[in-house]
Amino acid sequence: MSKAFTKAQHDHHADASAPLDTDPIRLATALAARLAETANARDQAGGHAAAERELIRASGLLTLSIPAEFGGQGAPWATVYQVIRILARADSALAHVFGFHHLQLAGIRLYGSAAQQRHLLTLTVEQDLFWGNALNPLDKRTTAADAADGYTLDGMKSFSSGSVGSDWLTISAWHAPTQSALIGVVPTRQAGVAVQADWDAFGQRQTDSGNVHFTQVHLPAELVLQAPALEATPQATLRSQVAQLIMTNLYLGIAEGAFAAARDYTRDESKAWFASGVAKASADPLIQHRYGQLWLLLRPAVVLADAAALELDRVFAKGARISARDRGELAVAVAEAKCLAHRAGVEISSQMFELTGARSTSAKYGFDRFWRNVRVHTLHDPIDYKYRDLGRFALEGTLPEPTAYS
Repeated sequence: MSKAFTKAQHDHHADASAPLDTDPIRLATALAARLAETANARDQAGGHAAAERELIRASGLLTLSIPAEFGGQGAPWATVYQVIRILARADSALAHVFGFHHLQLAGIRLYGSAAQQRHLLTLTVEQDLFWGNALNPLDKRTTAADAADGYTLDGMKSFSSGSVGSDWLTISAWHAPTQSALIGVVPTRQAGVAVQADWDAFGQRQTDSGNVHFTQVHLPAELVLQAPALEATPQATLRSQVAQLIMTNLYLGIAEGAFAAARDYTRDESKAWFASGVAKASADPLIQHRYGQLWLLLRPAVVLADAAALELDRVFAKGARISARDRGELAVAVAEAKCLAHRAGVEISSQMFELTGARSTSAKYGFDRFWRNVRVHTLHDPIDYKYRDLGRFALEGTLPEPTAYS
């Protein structure tokens, strides 16, 4: 538990002798409430949410997925995803930053040697480190040249979620001699690393997803998690499944947040339509019918996401014993969940306005942020390729081929 979080809990409670709350779901719920207070204003402003990131750090939740043997909380992935979903209901941009922090930690566990895991994960706990991402596999503009005791990195990486304000980065770089990529980690403040805060999408505005530039950056061999030309094991390829389920739960959190905002507005603010013959909007049978349809978009997506998280925990626990079939069947479960979460997020965040009416589009509510955020993030990788994978599996029993996105 971080010192900052200890102080925050002490300040929050009048009785300093009261035990600290270590339940991650309650902590996430309290953190989400804090983030919700300023979520609309910060979404409109964009930029780097430095103070709110410190709230996340102070919560102690950055160590949630780190095994207990390294000083972490050792929570299962199912719990990590519940926390991401809770945060995304209030602020999907910072839920994204939080989720991608844990994605980098997963990479260390999946790619790193025993010594690298112990060093980097213990360091994360001891120093309250916040991890960012510069491992965009489709962007080969960062190159790795052979050097004494490691490599020299040059180039840039785009879509580097959580890079602004991070302490360490997970990176990938193209190694021309072997025509393959390496994966490693570097301190964000290392000489030659420059993070450019230039993210300007119309949604997910505070995900700190700008470009990272590398100029003659030394990557020592001990910080290379996967050397060039090494074929990934089924265990290592789980990283993409961890990532896809992070996105799934981001979309679900947005869908749940949009549904709750629309429901509350309908019950508390909406006026019944003159032709409805009822006294309040929530009693209108047409409104009730539409909410029923949205509920049936949301509920199956939640069920499949929870089932996929349990399956990830089961497979992840196998470690080096993970088979190609284990990995492939997990990928099917994750693709099912992600497709339904994608649909629920986009449809609920769009249709909510048909149920809440013209006044709900006022900027003071900021309801448009739900649609903008999910619309931007669901473009991360094409949903049609998930449907293709599921169609191949349904028709022929073919399991998805491991890639950085499937």
